[in-house]
Amino acid sequence: MKCPYCSTDNTKVIDSRPADDNMSIRRRRICDSCGKRFTTYEKIETIPLIVVKKDSVREPYDRSKIEAGVLRACHKLPVSVNDINRLIDDVETEVYSREEKEIPTIVIGELIMDKLRALNDVAYIRFASVYREFKDVNTFMEELKKFLKD
Repeated sequence: MKCPYCSTDNTKVIDSRPADDNMSIRRRRICDSCGKRFTTYEKIETIPLIVVKKDSVREPYDRSKIEAGVLRACHKLPVSVNDINRLIDDVETEVYSREEKEIPTIVIGELIMDKLRALNDVAYIRFASVYREFKDVNTFMEELKKFLKD
């Protein structure tokens, strides 16, 4: 591992433990040359995942797109960053546990909505209104009625 301060290849691991999500390893390192300490994270390499969009366009899976959508839905709501990260991690775990090389955005969107519904009602409605592309107030009201019925 290269030192981020002096770019020397000589570093030692001084502490190693599971990270918060238990899906990665956090390592504290020290550089033999300059003596500075830094942290690295190791994550399991997974199979490349392709997302199939509604218009059949295929693109590589991008976690940041899910983050952006969930953050927009939770904007100015009492939802912690830890809750958001946990939600995204849960969705990602479910997507990768399917062990499919291609997954439709419909599946990902429904997973996100299920998790958001449990997390915050307003965030769920916000996300659903964009995801389901409500064209008018009537479709929005239909979704609200379904939500209130459950």
